[in-house]
Amino acid sequence: MKLRNLAGTALLGVGGLAAMTTGLRYEGELESPLAGATGTFRWRGMDVVYTEGGDPEDPDLVMLHGINAAGSSGEWREVFADLTADYHVIAPDLPGYGRSDRPPIRYSAALYEDFVHDFLTTFDEPAVVASSLSAAYTVGADAPVSGFVAVCPTAVAGPAPPKPWLRELLRAPLVGTALFDLIASKPSIRYFNADHGYYDPENPDEEWVDYEWRTTHVENARFAPASFVSGYLNSEVDLAAALADRDVPPTIVWGREAEVSPLSDGRELADAAGARLVVFDRAKLLPHVEHPDRFLETVRESLVAGATA
Repeated sequence: MKLRNLAGTALLGVGGLAAMTTGLRYEGELESPLAGATGTFRWRGMDVVYTEGGDPEDPDLVMLHGINAAGSSGEWREVFADLTADYHVIAPDLPGYGRSDRPPIRYSAALYEDFVHDFLTTFDEPAVVASSLSAAYTVGADAPVSGFVAVCPTAVAGPAPPKPWLRELLRAPLVGTALFDLIASKPSIRYFNADHGYYDPENPDEEWVDYEWRTTHVENARFAPASFVSGYLNSEVDLAAALADRDVPPTIVWGREAEVSPLSDGRELADAAGARLVVFDRAKLLPHVEHPDRFLETVRESLVAGATA
């Protein structure tokens, strides 16, 4: 009798968990967080969605968002439209994120480096602005670029060595979905924004928090972040050496108040790479969102300098 009751309780628990996670799924279609035309890049059986704007005859500028649980091209929402006045700007949602396909594969840094290489080489030496891990993927991809601005670049943003048990836990059908729903709840999103991303916690308004929640609750949303939080998206590239070897001098942008990737890391990296370092006061990991006007000036100065180098 006790065994029967225990089995019944377990079944009720699994059923309740399944109902809870199904109820949290976002069934609508994600709109583009950027003002521009939508395009699709077919890659390894996946549709990678991008937004583009500006005159196609202007120099190409590819913007690569950072990697986190709620990552998307919307990271560039405060600067994308202004840059289209001078550049043909293309901002993809990386595979597994945003409006791009999210197959339940085991994502890796090597996969993202391959994607960045293949995407960039469809253009004729584009300039690149990349954030966090995507900056490491860009230098690891070794594609020719005409200019490079890296925002708080890092090669390691998860546990090292990677933790296979954590990745498989988050990939699990019911428990993994429930755990990821907690990680990507609106209170958690607000916490991580305030703790890691923004100096001013009021900068991401509720509309943006809602978009981040929706992009983490579409089907298969947990699989790329499962690889991220378990360390499988850490790059093996020697970031300082790779930046130093580039033909075009890079610019590194950093928020003075960043804590997860502190400014001391930025200074050390810039010194080792011989790169220009631009520090934004009252900013953490997202200076381009908190201080868009100054960021636009920095990008334009850096890309002009790169074009004349």
